[in-house]
Amino acid sequence: MTGTDRPSLASVYTPMAAVGLTVIALDQLSKAWAVGLTPCAELNPRPTVGFCLAFNEGMAFSAGWGRGPLISLVAVLIVVVLLVSARKVPPAGRFLMGAVAGGALGNVIDRAFRMPAPGSSSSGFMSGAVVDFIYSTFWATFNIADASIVGGGILLSILLWRMPEPDDEAGASPTDTAPETL
Repeated sequence: MTGTDRPSLASVYTPMAAVGLTVIALDQLSKAWAVGLTPCAELNPRPTVGFCLAFNEGMAFSAGWGRGPLISLVAVLIVVVLLVSARKVPPAGRFLMGAVAGGALGNVIDRAFRMPAPGSSSSGFMSGAVVDFIYSTFWATFNIADASIVGGGILLSILLWRMPEPDDEAGASPTDTAPETL
């Protein structure tokens, strides 16, 4: 690929930004709604699937509880990697990268601006708890940001796995570059 057929910055980042900002908006609006729900611990009986309020100072399945600054740093680094890599993927991949980035940043916003979980001893920079509210008896409680990260990440992985190798796109075959034998 030459410099003249590279996609423009606007064509690369506008779809990513649009999807990312949409995910952040839906995530934060849904979390604002969720803070009025009954806490999950108080549900009796617990439904198979439903909505209730939970706080998470860790990451998936509450792993890394209280490690908000480290989790936030990793999330921001992932967003940077997605931004740097965006020019190398097809447009559909950029939409998916926007979903992953928006979800990651949605949870970083919680860590930065929300209070720690009730009863938590966490305090300081990025110690806020992420609001989770989509409950099931068979999976961890999660939110729209989490669903965007996981769903976008899985679909992006499949898309990238199915992409042809750069040599395949140019039409080169292994025999084209092999030395001739006598």
